[in-house]
Amino acid sequence: MKRKYILTCAVTGNITTPEQTPYLPITPKQIADAAIEAAKAGAAVAHIHVRDPETGKPSMSLDLYREVVDRIRGSGTDVVINLTTGPGGRFVPSRDNPREAAPGSTLLPPDKRVEHIVALKPEIATLDLNTMWSGSAVVINAPWSVARMAELIYSVGTIPELEVFDSGDVGLAKQLMAEGVLKGPCLFQVCMGIRWGFDWDPQTLHYAKSILPPQNPWAAFAIGRMEFPMLLQAWLLGGHVRVGLEDNIYLDRGELAVSNTVLVERAVRLLRELGAEPMTAAEARAELSQVGGLSR
Repeated sequence: MKRKYILTCAVTGNITTPEQTPYLPITPKQIADAAIEAAKAGAAVAHIHVRDPETGKPSMSLDLYREVVDRIRGSGTDVVINLTTGPGGRFVPSRDNPREAAPGSTLLPPDKRVEHIVALKPEIATLDLNTMWSGSAVVINAPWSVARMAELIYSVGTIPELEVFDSGDVGLAKQLMAEGVLKGPCLFQVCMGIRWGFDWDPQTLHYAKSILPPQNPWAAFAIGRMEFPMLLQAWLLGGHVRVGLEDNIYLDRGELAVSNTVLVERAVRLLRELGAEPMTAAEARAELSQVGGLSR
């Protein structure tokens, strides 16, 4: 029997810009269509951000999230919807007075950051545990904020996908699990290649896996040119995997990926060569049934 894995497609993200690639989904229809086509190509999970249709910049608009989710649910395509809660956690310190927020800051109260989760009740919601530099901003996820967001995520039957960017994030997760804030087993996502976090190499992924709580499902991804090498490494170590234009805009060196679908298709093709098959959305739900909150 071929070993199966959960493939997530991260279709648009928070950082990639339309200036970098014309193939980035921007409008709710484009984002929903990208998720639907990725599911048809083998992705069991669609990880979703939304963007301002006029500017292409990241948005936290509930109306935009609602339109994307309604389009996917109304399409008849079975895919596990995973909504981000990452936007709303960035603080850009002013050079003149670092205590003051400079343009680009998006830091919001935890209730506001999960407003769309409470309203739309996706099956999975990301929950970032990192506090670290990201470009010109500091991503801030205070333990009390993480705890409140987790409380609200669980309250609507959604499970948090714990995004860990460095070893301290795993330590925070273990502490919150010990306190009962996070209901184990938990779903972990190891995020690699983000500057000053986990490096994107096999040794680092081996280390990251070694410090995750045992018997907890996990996945990993790397950004940029290491997306596919680390996809294979994650599978070899027993993890699930992720690809998408949020993480990498190239299919090959110098060749832009014309859609999320081609990235998903390549991931399926590479893993199939190793004897692996992607799970369907139904199979992914069964696989994650041990994780607290996933009930639909």
